[in-house]
Amino acid sequence: MQISAPRGQQFSTFGTWSQRCAWSLLLAGASVQAAPRICTDWAGQTLAPSAIQLPTRGAEVSKAQVLEVKSTATPTPGPARSYCKLDVAIHALAANAPDILMSLNLPEQWNRKGLMVGGGGFNGSIPAADGKLMAGPAQGEVPLYLGYATFSSDSGHQANKNASRDGSFGGNDEAVRNFSGDALKKVHDAALALLQRHYQQPPTRLYFYGGSTGGREALAVAQRWPADWDGVVSMFPAWNAASLDLQFGRITRAFAAPGAYPSQAKRRRLFDAAMQACDALDGVKDGLISNQKACNARFDPKTATINGEPLRCANGADTGDTCLSDAQIAALQTFNTPIHLNWQPGSGETQYPGFNVWGSDLGMEGSHPLQKLVVFLSMGTVAPAMPMPAASPYGSVFWDQWVKYFVTRDASFDSLQLDPEHPGPWTVRLQALTGMQDVNSTDLSAFRKRGGKLLLIHGQSDVLVSTRATEQYFERLQSQMGVKSVMSFARYYEVPGYGHAYGTVFNAAWDGLGALDRWVEHGEAPAHLTVSDTAGVPGRTRPLCDYPAWPRYRGQGDVNSAASFDCVR
Repeated sequence: MQISAPRGQQFSTFGTWSQRCAWSLLLAGASVQAAPRICTDWAGQTLAPSAIQLPTRGAEVSKAQVLEVKSTATPTPGPARSYCKLDVAIHALAANAPDILMSLNLPEQWNRKGLMVGGGGFNGSIPAADGKLMAGPAQGEVPLYLGYATFSSDSGHQANKNASRDGSFGGNDEAVRNFSGDALKKVHDAALALLQRHYQQPPTRLYFYGGSTGGREALAVAQRWPADWDGVVSMFPAWNAASLDLQFGRITRAFAAPGAYPSQAKRRRLFDAAMQACDALDGVKDGLISNQKACNARFDPKTATINGEPLRCANGADTGDTCLSDAQIAALQTFNTPIHLNWQPGSGETQYPGFNVWGSDLGMEGSHPLQKLVVFLSMGTVAPAMPMPAASPYGSVFWDQWVKYFVTRDASFDSLQLDPEHPGPWTVRLQALTGMQDVNSTDLSAFRKRGGKLLLIHGQSDVLVSTRATEQYFERLQSQMGVKSVMSFARYYEVPGYGHAYGTVFNAAWDGLGALDRWVEHGEAPAHLTVSDTAGVPGRTRPLCDYPAWPRYRGQGDVNSAASFDCVR
């Protein structure tokens, strides 16, 4: 049982309302929860530098306001609930470095759990943590409504018009260190101190949830600060971020070659050809390729056909949107294959794998509201060039910004001239960046020992962060720690047809936070989890299979129901 004093009352002298209630409850053996601080009293409050383990000049609450979070339950929503939103600035150590800006949402009905939400791309803005989580369940309440204190940050810089593709902060060393991971610890410590001060007691659980860069951040906190976190959900993680940037560079140079960039109509043609060749490999033609490894092994755009006609243009010359030229096939094969670094990266990562290009949406035309996002996050609408067009592939703009600001620190540098496999005079700088940005430790023994749990999930059709890279990380984890040990605290799932964060072939929705919380709180290891589609075939479900298993149709039953599929290896 818990009790809070009426607002404005304090535990001060004998005989107050609070103390009379407290003493009676203590005598009865109940626990006492002090009243939260009044929200509006927070504005202008500060945290000393000592509250944050890594060096800062402390933090300050710049704004405090009482807001409401609405119920999202269906069909009968509950009443709105109040929460206190704090805008906080963690002051940078260097005078020329930007502050870390963060938001902390403090629910009036707190469940004594905290949830940090990760960012995306180069970050630079504060992710919303008051609503639905990325790829969160289609129905049910959002975490803040359920009582989680939620928080997030811009990772230590503020983006310009390029938003998540703005790398201009890369010229500041402290900002780069914050983005590479230090901000995660600083934000954690500030949030913990503010939670303690607001509720006058610490949280019982702290979780991290993120995708892409946020997925890298989720793995980073488990690796670097395992004692701080009870569980993390890492979706499509860009864990070896600098190595991925180098692969972006290799792919960008390939598609910048004359005639190499395929139109959206050609991408549709490639997608349809792969579906015709690979859809039935999972036992049923259902518009999804579930046995992706088999598709990768058998599909070859040089010899593939579509409706009985060759996918390759006659004699390899570009004859229009109904076929692929040899130049386009060569660039797509670059996309499909790994980069091999002919120098020694600081992280030890000497490669980055290719992508599941065959059967993935590379940015086709489409009328679905999400399709513009899919195009933006994949191959865009304009070939890479110098200067780099904003409508070029996401990874190409990302590479260009990284080279200009992180590597050369020359905004006029032609990023197409830097060969990531033979970087020459930039080798030393790239060694430093890979050592800083590749979050590749697979020793999670401290995280496991303290009871931490890890859920990994990745769409098989992701063409911005390679699914094969996540497979490599999980396989390394199993190799280093042992399969049985890993099963005691971690799971990895792949979702057929799901792209990067969004998809119109299959748009994933699952209750990752709920599964994580049940595992941490009650020891209920994930079993028989499913993922729903909200775009391709709304309401369609598939089982989440423990990697390397994949869902195969049983031969009977509704093809849109997870119950009709078995997880097989």
